[in-house]
Amino acid sequence: IVLYGDNNNWFAAWGAWVFDIYGFSDVKLLDGGRKLWEAQGLPLDTATPEFAATAITVADEVRPLRARLADVLEAVEGGADVSLIDIRGPKEYSGEIFAPDGVQELSVRAGHIPGAVNVPWGTIVNEDGTFKSADEIRAIYAAVGIDGSKPIITYCRIGERSSHTWFALSRILGYEVKNYDGSWTEYGNSVGVPIENPAGTVWGNT
Repeated sequence: IVLYGDNNNWFAAWGAWVFDIYGFSDVKLLDGGRKLWEAQGLPLDTATPEFAATAITVADEVRPLRARLADVLEAVEGGADVSLIDIRGPKEYSGEIFAPDGVQELSVRAGHIPGAVNVPWGTIVNEDGTFKSADEIRAIYAAVGIDGSKPIITYCRIGERSSHTWFALSRILGYEVKNYDGSWTEYGNSVGVPIENPAGTVWGNT
């Protein structure tokens, strides 16, 4: 299965993550997605293909690739040896803004999960939308202490951008990674959970 999409494959990576959870591991991304396809002037079609109906049995979460709120809190409060990566933009991470321009605000607090490092997802892609080389990606994460020596949890706002990072870290580098698809929308709306808000905006630092 080959997936592609806009925004340098944000949602294509999310699709690959979902497929992988339910046991479809032979899934790839079209590197560069629609952006590179169009830039190279490759053919496009507006026809809707038709396929014969099929039947398939899907088991519940064959692969443990989803982090839940409890897993994140275990890392934040319970001492679990897990690396947290916030892949949103610096202003989202600091709490200066809730969401990127033009994107709906979905949480009542701004900031980030305590202990999470900030590596915006776009750091690991080239101008044409393709992934940087494995060595470049590895160096980017090593610079913030992420080297694959312990499990990793990625998150963003609703889990789509962090799926892109999950794909790079797990499929390209071979690290042990889970995607927290509840992401900041769930965490930032959860009562009583600790947050960090360096910008000093909504609800201060707690």
